[in-house]
Amino acid sequence: MEVVRSSIVLSRGRSRLTVTGVLTGLLLTLSVPAALPESGAVTPERGSAYMGMGVLAHDGIARGATADSLPDSRTGQTEGVDVSSYQRDVAWSTLYGSGVRWAYTKATEGTSYKNAYFTQQYTGSYDVGIVRGAYHFATPDSTGGAAQADYFVNHGGGWSADGKTLPGVLDIEWNPYGGDCYGKSKSQMVTWIRDFLNRYKARTGRAAVIYTATNWWTQCTGNYSGFGATNPLWIARYASTPGTLPAGWAYYTMWQYTSTGKTVGDHDRFNGGTTQLKTFASG
Repeated sequence: MEVVRSSIVLSRGRSRLTVTGVLTGLLLTLSVPAALPESGAVTPERGSAYMGMGVLAHDGIARGATADSLPDSRTGQTEGVDVSSYQRDVAWSTLYGSGVRWAYTKATEGTSYKNAYFTQQYTGSYDVGIVRGAYHFATPDSTGGAAQADYFVNHGGGWSADGKTLPGVLDIEWNPYGGDCYGKSKSQMVTWIRDFLNRYKARTGRAAVIYTATNWWTQCTGNYSGFGATNPLWIARYASTPGTLPAGWAYYTMWQYTSTGKTVGDHDRFNGGTTQLKTFASG
């Protein structure tokens, strides 16, 4: 159900403005920032968060960026998407035909939410030849990092060295349910993230990818540099370039460069060709 307020269309907590453009044969829908809960605003339901929800609300589309200025060259990089329950049953064969070669599916959030469409999304992408992985939306205000890593691994976030399964992702970004940094100090946030990463590595043998935005990382971890040597970076920035990276990372492994509409998922780039993608998946 959609509710119109002040001429802004609110759809499941995501306000959006459609911009006509073509991306790999699909309609590109760029979202404009949705305000996080303020006085009189409705707080999203726990479990409803998706990758980039907080990034879009705070950073939005970079100043000067338009549909035409978003990256269109695929030289040396590989197209991917990320999806959650918002996309429901995904037409994976269509995405594969458009050039998508890797995908991440939201598996869990906190220690109570599981994506009801996870099987169709995670297995369906694999079945058409897309290299797939799973991500966890972190809620550091609810339970500890190690507990959330366990929940993630136990509900689809594992890894196997088959060359077709990507390492799990910790999605750590602005809190859609309250205070930006989940009520934690910078040092407490770093500890929480470390606890998650250590438990995930112990359970799976792989270092988890960290998905974040530079502004959030700076605000909520003090731009901590200690994970760059061990954990790949998935940077979120909706612009023609990924911009300044968080401290500790000299390069990004993945880049979420646009937040699209519900139908096809957000679009991303892997910083390498398909051979490098499969090598990365293999560990």
